[in-house]
Amino acid sequence: MSGTSPSRRQAPFIIGLVLILAALPLGYWLFLRPPPPPPPAPPPPVVVAPPVEEKLPDKPVKMEISEVSGTVEVRREGGNWESAKPGESLHPSDAVRTKDGSYAVLIGGESVVINMDPGTEVSVQELSSEVSRILLESGMATTTVRPGKLHMIEVKAAGSDAVARSTEGTFTMTNDGAGTVAVGTRQGEVSFLGNGKVVIVRAGQQSVVRPGTAGPSEPTQIPTSLLRKVQWPAGRQNKREITVQGEAEPGSRLEIAGQAFSPKKDGTFTRTVSLKEGENEVKLKVSSVGGNAEEASQKFHVDTKPPKLKITPPWENSGGQGTPAQGPE
Repeated sequence: MSGTSPSRRQAPFIIGLVLILAALPLGYWLFLRPPPPPPPAPPPPVVVAPPVEEKLPDKPVKMEISEVSGTVEVRREGGNWESAKPGESLHPSDAVRTKDGSYAVLIGGESVVINMDPGTEVSVQELSSEVSRILLESGMATTTVRPGKLHMIEVKAAGSDAVARSTEGTFTMTNDGAGTVAVGTRQGEVSFLGNGKVVIVRAGQQSVVRPGTAGPSEPTQIPTSLLRKVQWPAGRQNKREITVQGEAEPGSRLEIAGQAFSPKKDGTFTRTVSLKEGENEVKLKVSSVGGNAEEASQKFHVDTKPPKLKITPPWENSGGQGTPAQGPE
């Protein structure tokens, strides 16, 4: 044969071209095809909110008259004074008072106990789970705030801006109704405020606010001697009234012949006492905000009857002359 035919020479070229053309789709699919879209993101997890715990309303704080002795009266808002009985509930604007020789105990929930001395008046201002506010109109009251109750007691003195606050402990406040207010602490501590000044009265201390002073005095140790002097009248009397004078610790509370009262801001006092015919014993007692007490007494004999006058005729006297004899008629 003289040479290779053209068709045989072109065959490899054609085969190669066919293979290349056949490989193009495969190469496109393998290398040029865009990547598949990413799978859809999973839905976010469903967050179930915890159930909202409904806050129960605060349980109303009750204050009640726990104990009475003697003549104790209660007055509802806008009402008249009536005899108080144990177990009666007190509400804001209610008031309680003890007469001479009487006392009462008030209990506020599980947190507060108030002991009212004779001749004392208090009124309720506010009662809640966090605070109890009491107004001491006059007299002496001892307040205890039980520990661990997260409760504050506030006692304000009427006729003054003096306020005592405590969250735990026992303290006593007196108010003479004329601007002299004293606070003494037996347990815990008390914040005593007045005229923009605050002092901390700790156990065994007392502080006094007097009219015209710059707030509470600096706390001092509770004195043990309370009666500075007493001036008693003479023991024999021809009248049924006497006047007793003296001087006691300022801010203390006095009781004489069953009558409770407060001394003046300087501690002096004057009191008129009624007596009965015959033998009398007058007792004077003074109590401090620290819980100390002191007594003094004096006996009196009262005789208001006029003396009996006996007139003896001259002829009955041993040294006198007898009846003159009559002469003859």
